[in-house]
Amino acid sequence: MKYYDYIVIGAGIIGLTIAYEIKKRYPSKSVAILEKESDVAYHSSGRNSGVLHAGFYYTADSLKAKFTRDGNLAMKKYCEKKKLRINNCGKLVIATNEEELKGLEELKKRAELNGVELLWMNEEEAKKIDPNVKTFRKALYSPSTASVDPVEVCHSLKQDNIESGIKFYFNTVYLKKKKDCIVTNNGEFKYDYLINAGGLYADKIAHDYGFGHKYTIIPFKGIYLKYDKNKTDISTNIYPVPNLKNPFLGVHFTKTVDKSIKIGPTAIPAFWRENYVGLNRFKLNEFLQILYYEAKLFMKNSFNFRNLAFEEIKKYNKSNFIGLSLKMVNSVDKNGFGQFLRPGIRAQLLNKETLELVQDFVLEGDAKTLHVLNAVSPAFTCSIPFSKYVVDEISKLQKGGIDIETA
Repeated sequence: MKYYDYIVIGAGIIGLTIAYEIKKRYPSKSVAILEKESDVAYHSSGRNSGVLHAGFYYTADSLKAKFTRDGNLAMKKYCEKKKLRINNCGKLVIATNEEELKGLEELKKRAELNGVELLWMNEEEAKKIDPNVKTFRKALYSPSTASVDPVEVCHSLKQDNIESGIKFYFNTVYLKKKKDCIVTNNGEFKYDYLINAGGLYADKIAHDYGFGHKYTIIPFKGIYLKYDKNKTDISTNIYPVPNLKNPFLGVHFTKTVDKSIKIGPTAIPAFWRENYVGLNRFKLNEFLQILYYEAKLFMKNSFNFRNLAFEEIKKYNKSNFIGLSLKMVNSVDKNGFGQFLRPGIRAQLLNKETLELVQDFVLEGDAKTLHVLNAVSPAFTCSIPFSKYVVDEISKLQKGGIDIETA
């Protein structure tokens, strides 16, 4: 049996940053990361947009607001220190009608409360940022929004962890709890403290330890479409006014770290947790459970799920998908788009009692384990300050032994 002071389940961005923060604070302690895949960032951490968000979408009392604002700066500093690529391209949020101007006003208020720079632009000023942008009367500009390569960042963090003495166990699947150890396909691991950063399976693991029983994860598939014609038709990220009642930001133009252009993502309800392509990784029990909750959401139309599902499924139609993006620009060649890029799955926490999507981070734990139940978007941007917060909470739990539930 292998023993470590701290064991982290999951080698996505959250698991990587939490492990590194633990080792930095407690260098004499042994730390291991267990990952069911063959390398880091196999799932959402390596399949996201790469956008470092600024932090103006979220209410001021949310953990996301603080961690996004601070994480934007922290991740930029990390990339500069490690000489990783970064594209400081900014972001325009546009309106298409009078009603959406009210949405821009709300975003501006949130930015001010969160201490985030967000600038009003008239149509002419917006065109100076991106000549191709189309907006109704006004737009908002976020100068601190940037793009990085998420896989590159995660591999850099993997190397940092290895150099600090953290041990990785890849192809190691969590199977079950057994007293103060966990059983995997790669043997048993005993721990003094366990951190569950299992992403799409975080709720399943937490349930074994008596936590998160009022929650389940509902997967949503995000797909991007690359603009192959050139890299110059769009010069900044261009986003629509989002529906702030759900956690999805709508189809938008993303300027990647290499200055390529893509549109997306979708937020299509998936039918099992790793429902990427075809029947790959299909699990009947997951399918039945997720179908049950999605049917309930559809029948009760919680958070307007019925309309969301219909609208998102239409995005499998390439011409419809492209058409949504063209509303935000003056002249982009609709025939200049290539194929759909590799899909990602968002692990979105659902409160089973209220049938509402949880829009903030959720932690539950005790003196022996802590479970990251909801590392909701933009978790990649938030990861560095969020990991410090998590380790603070672990320290309190180990000292006081009082169960916590934060959201």
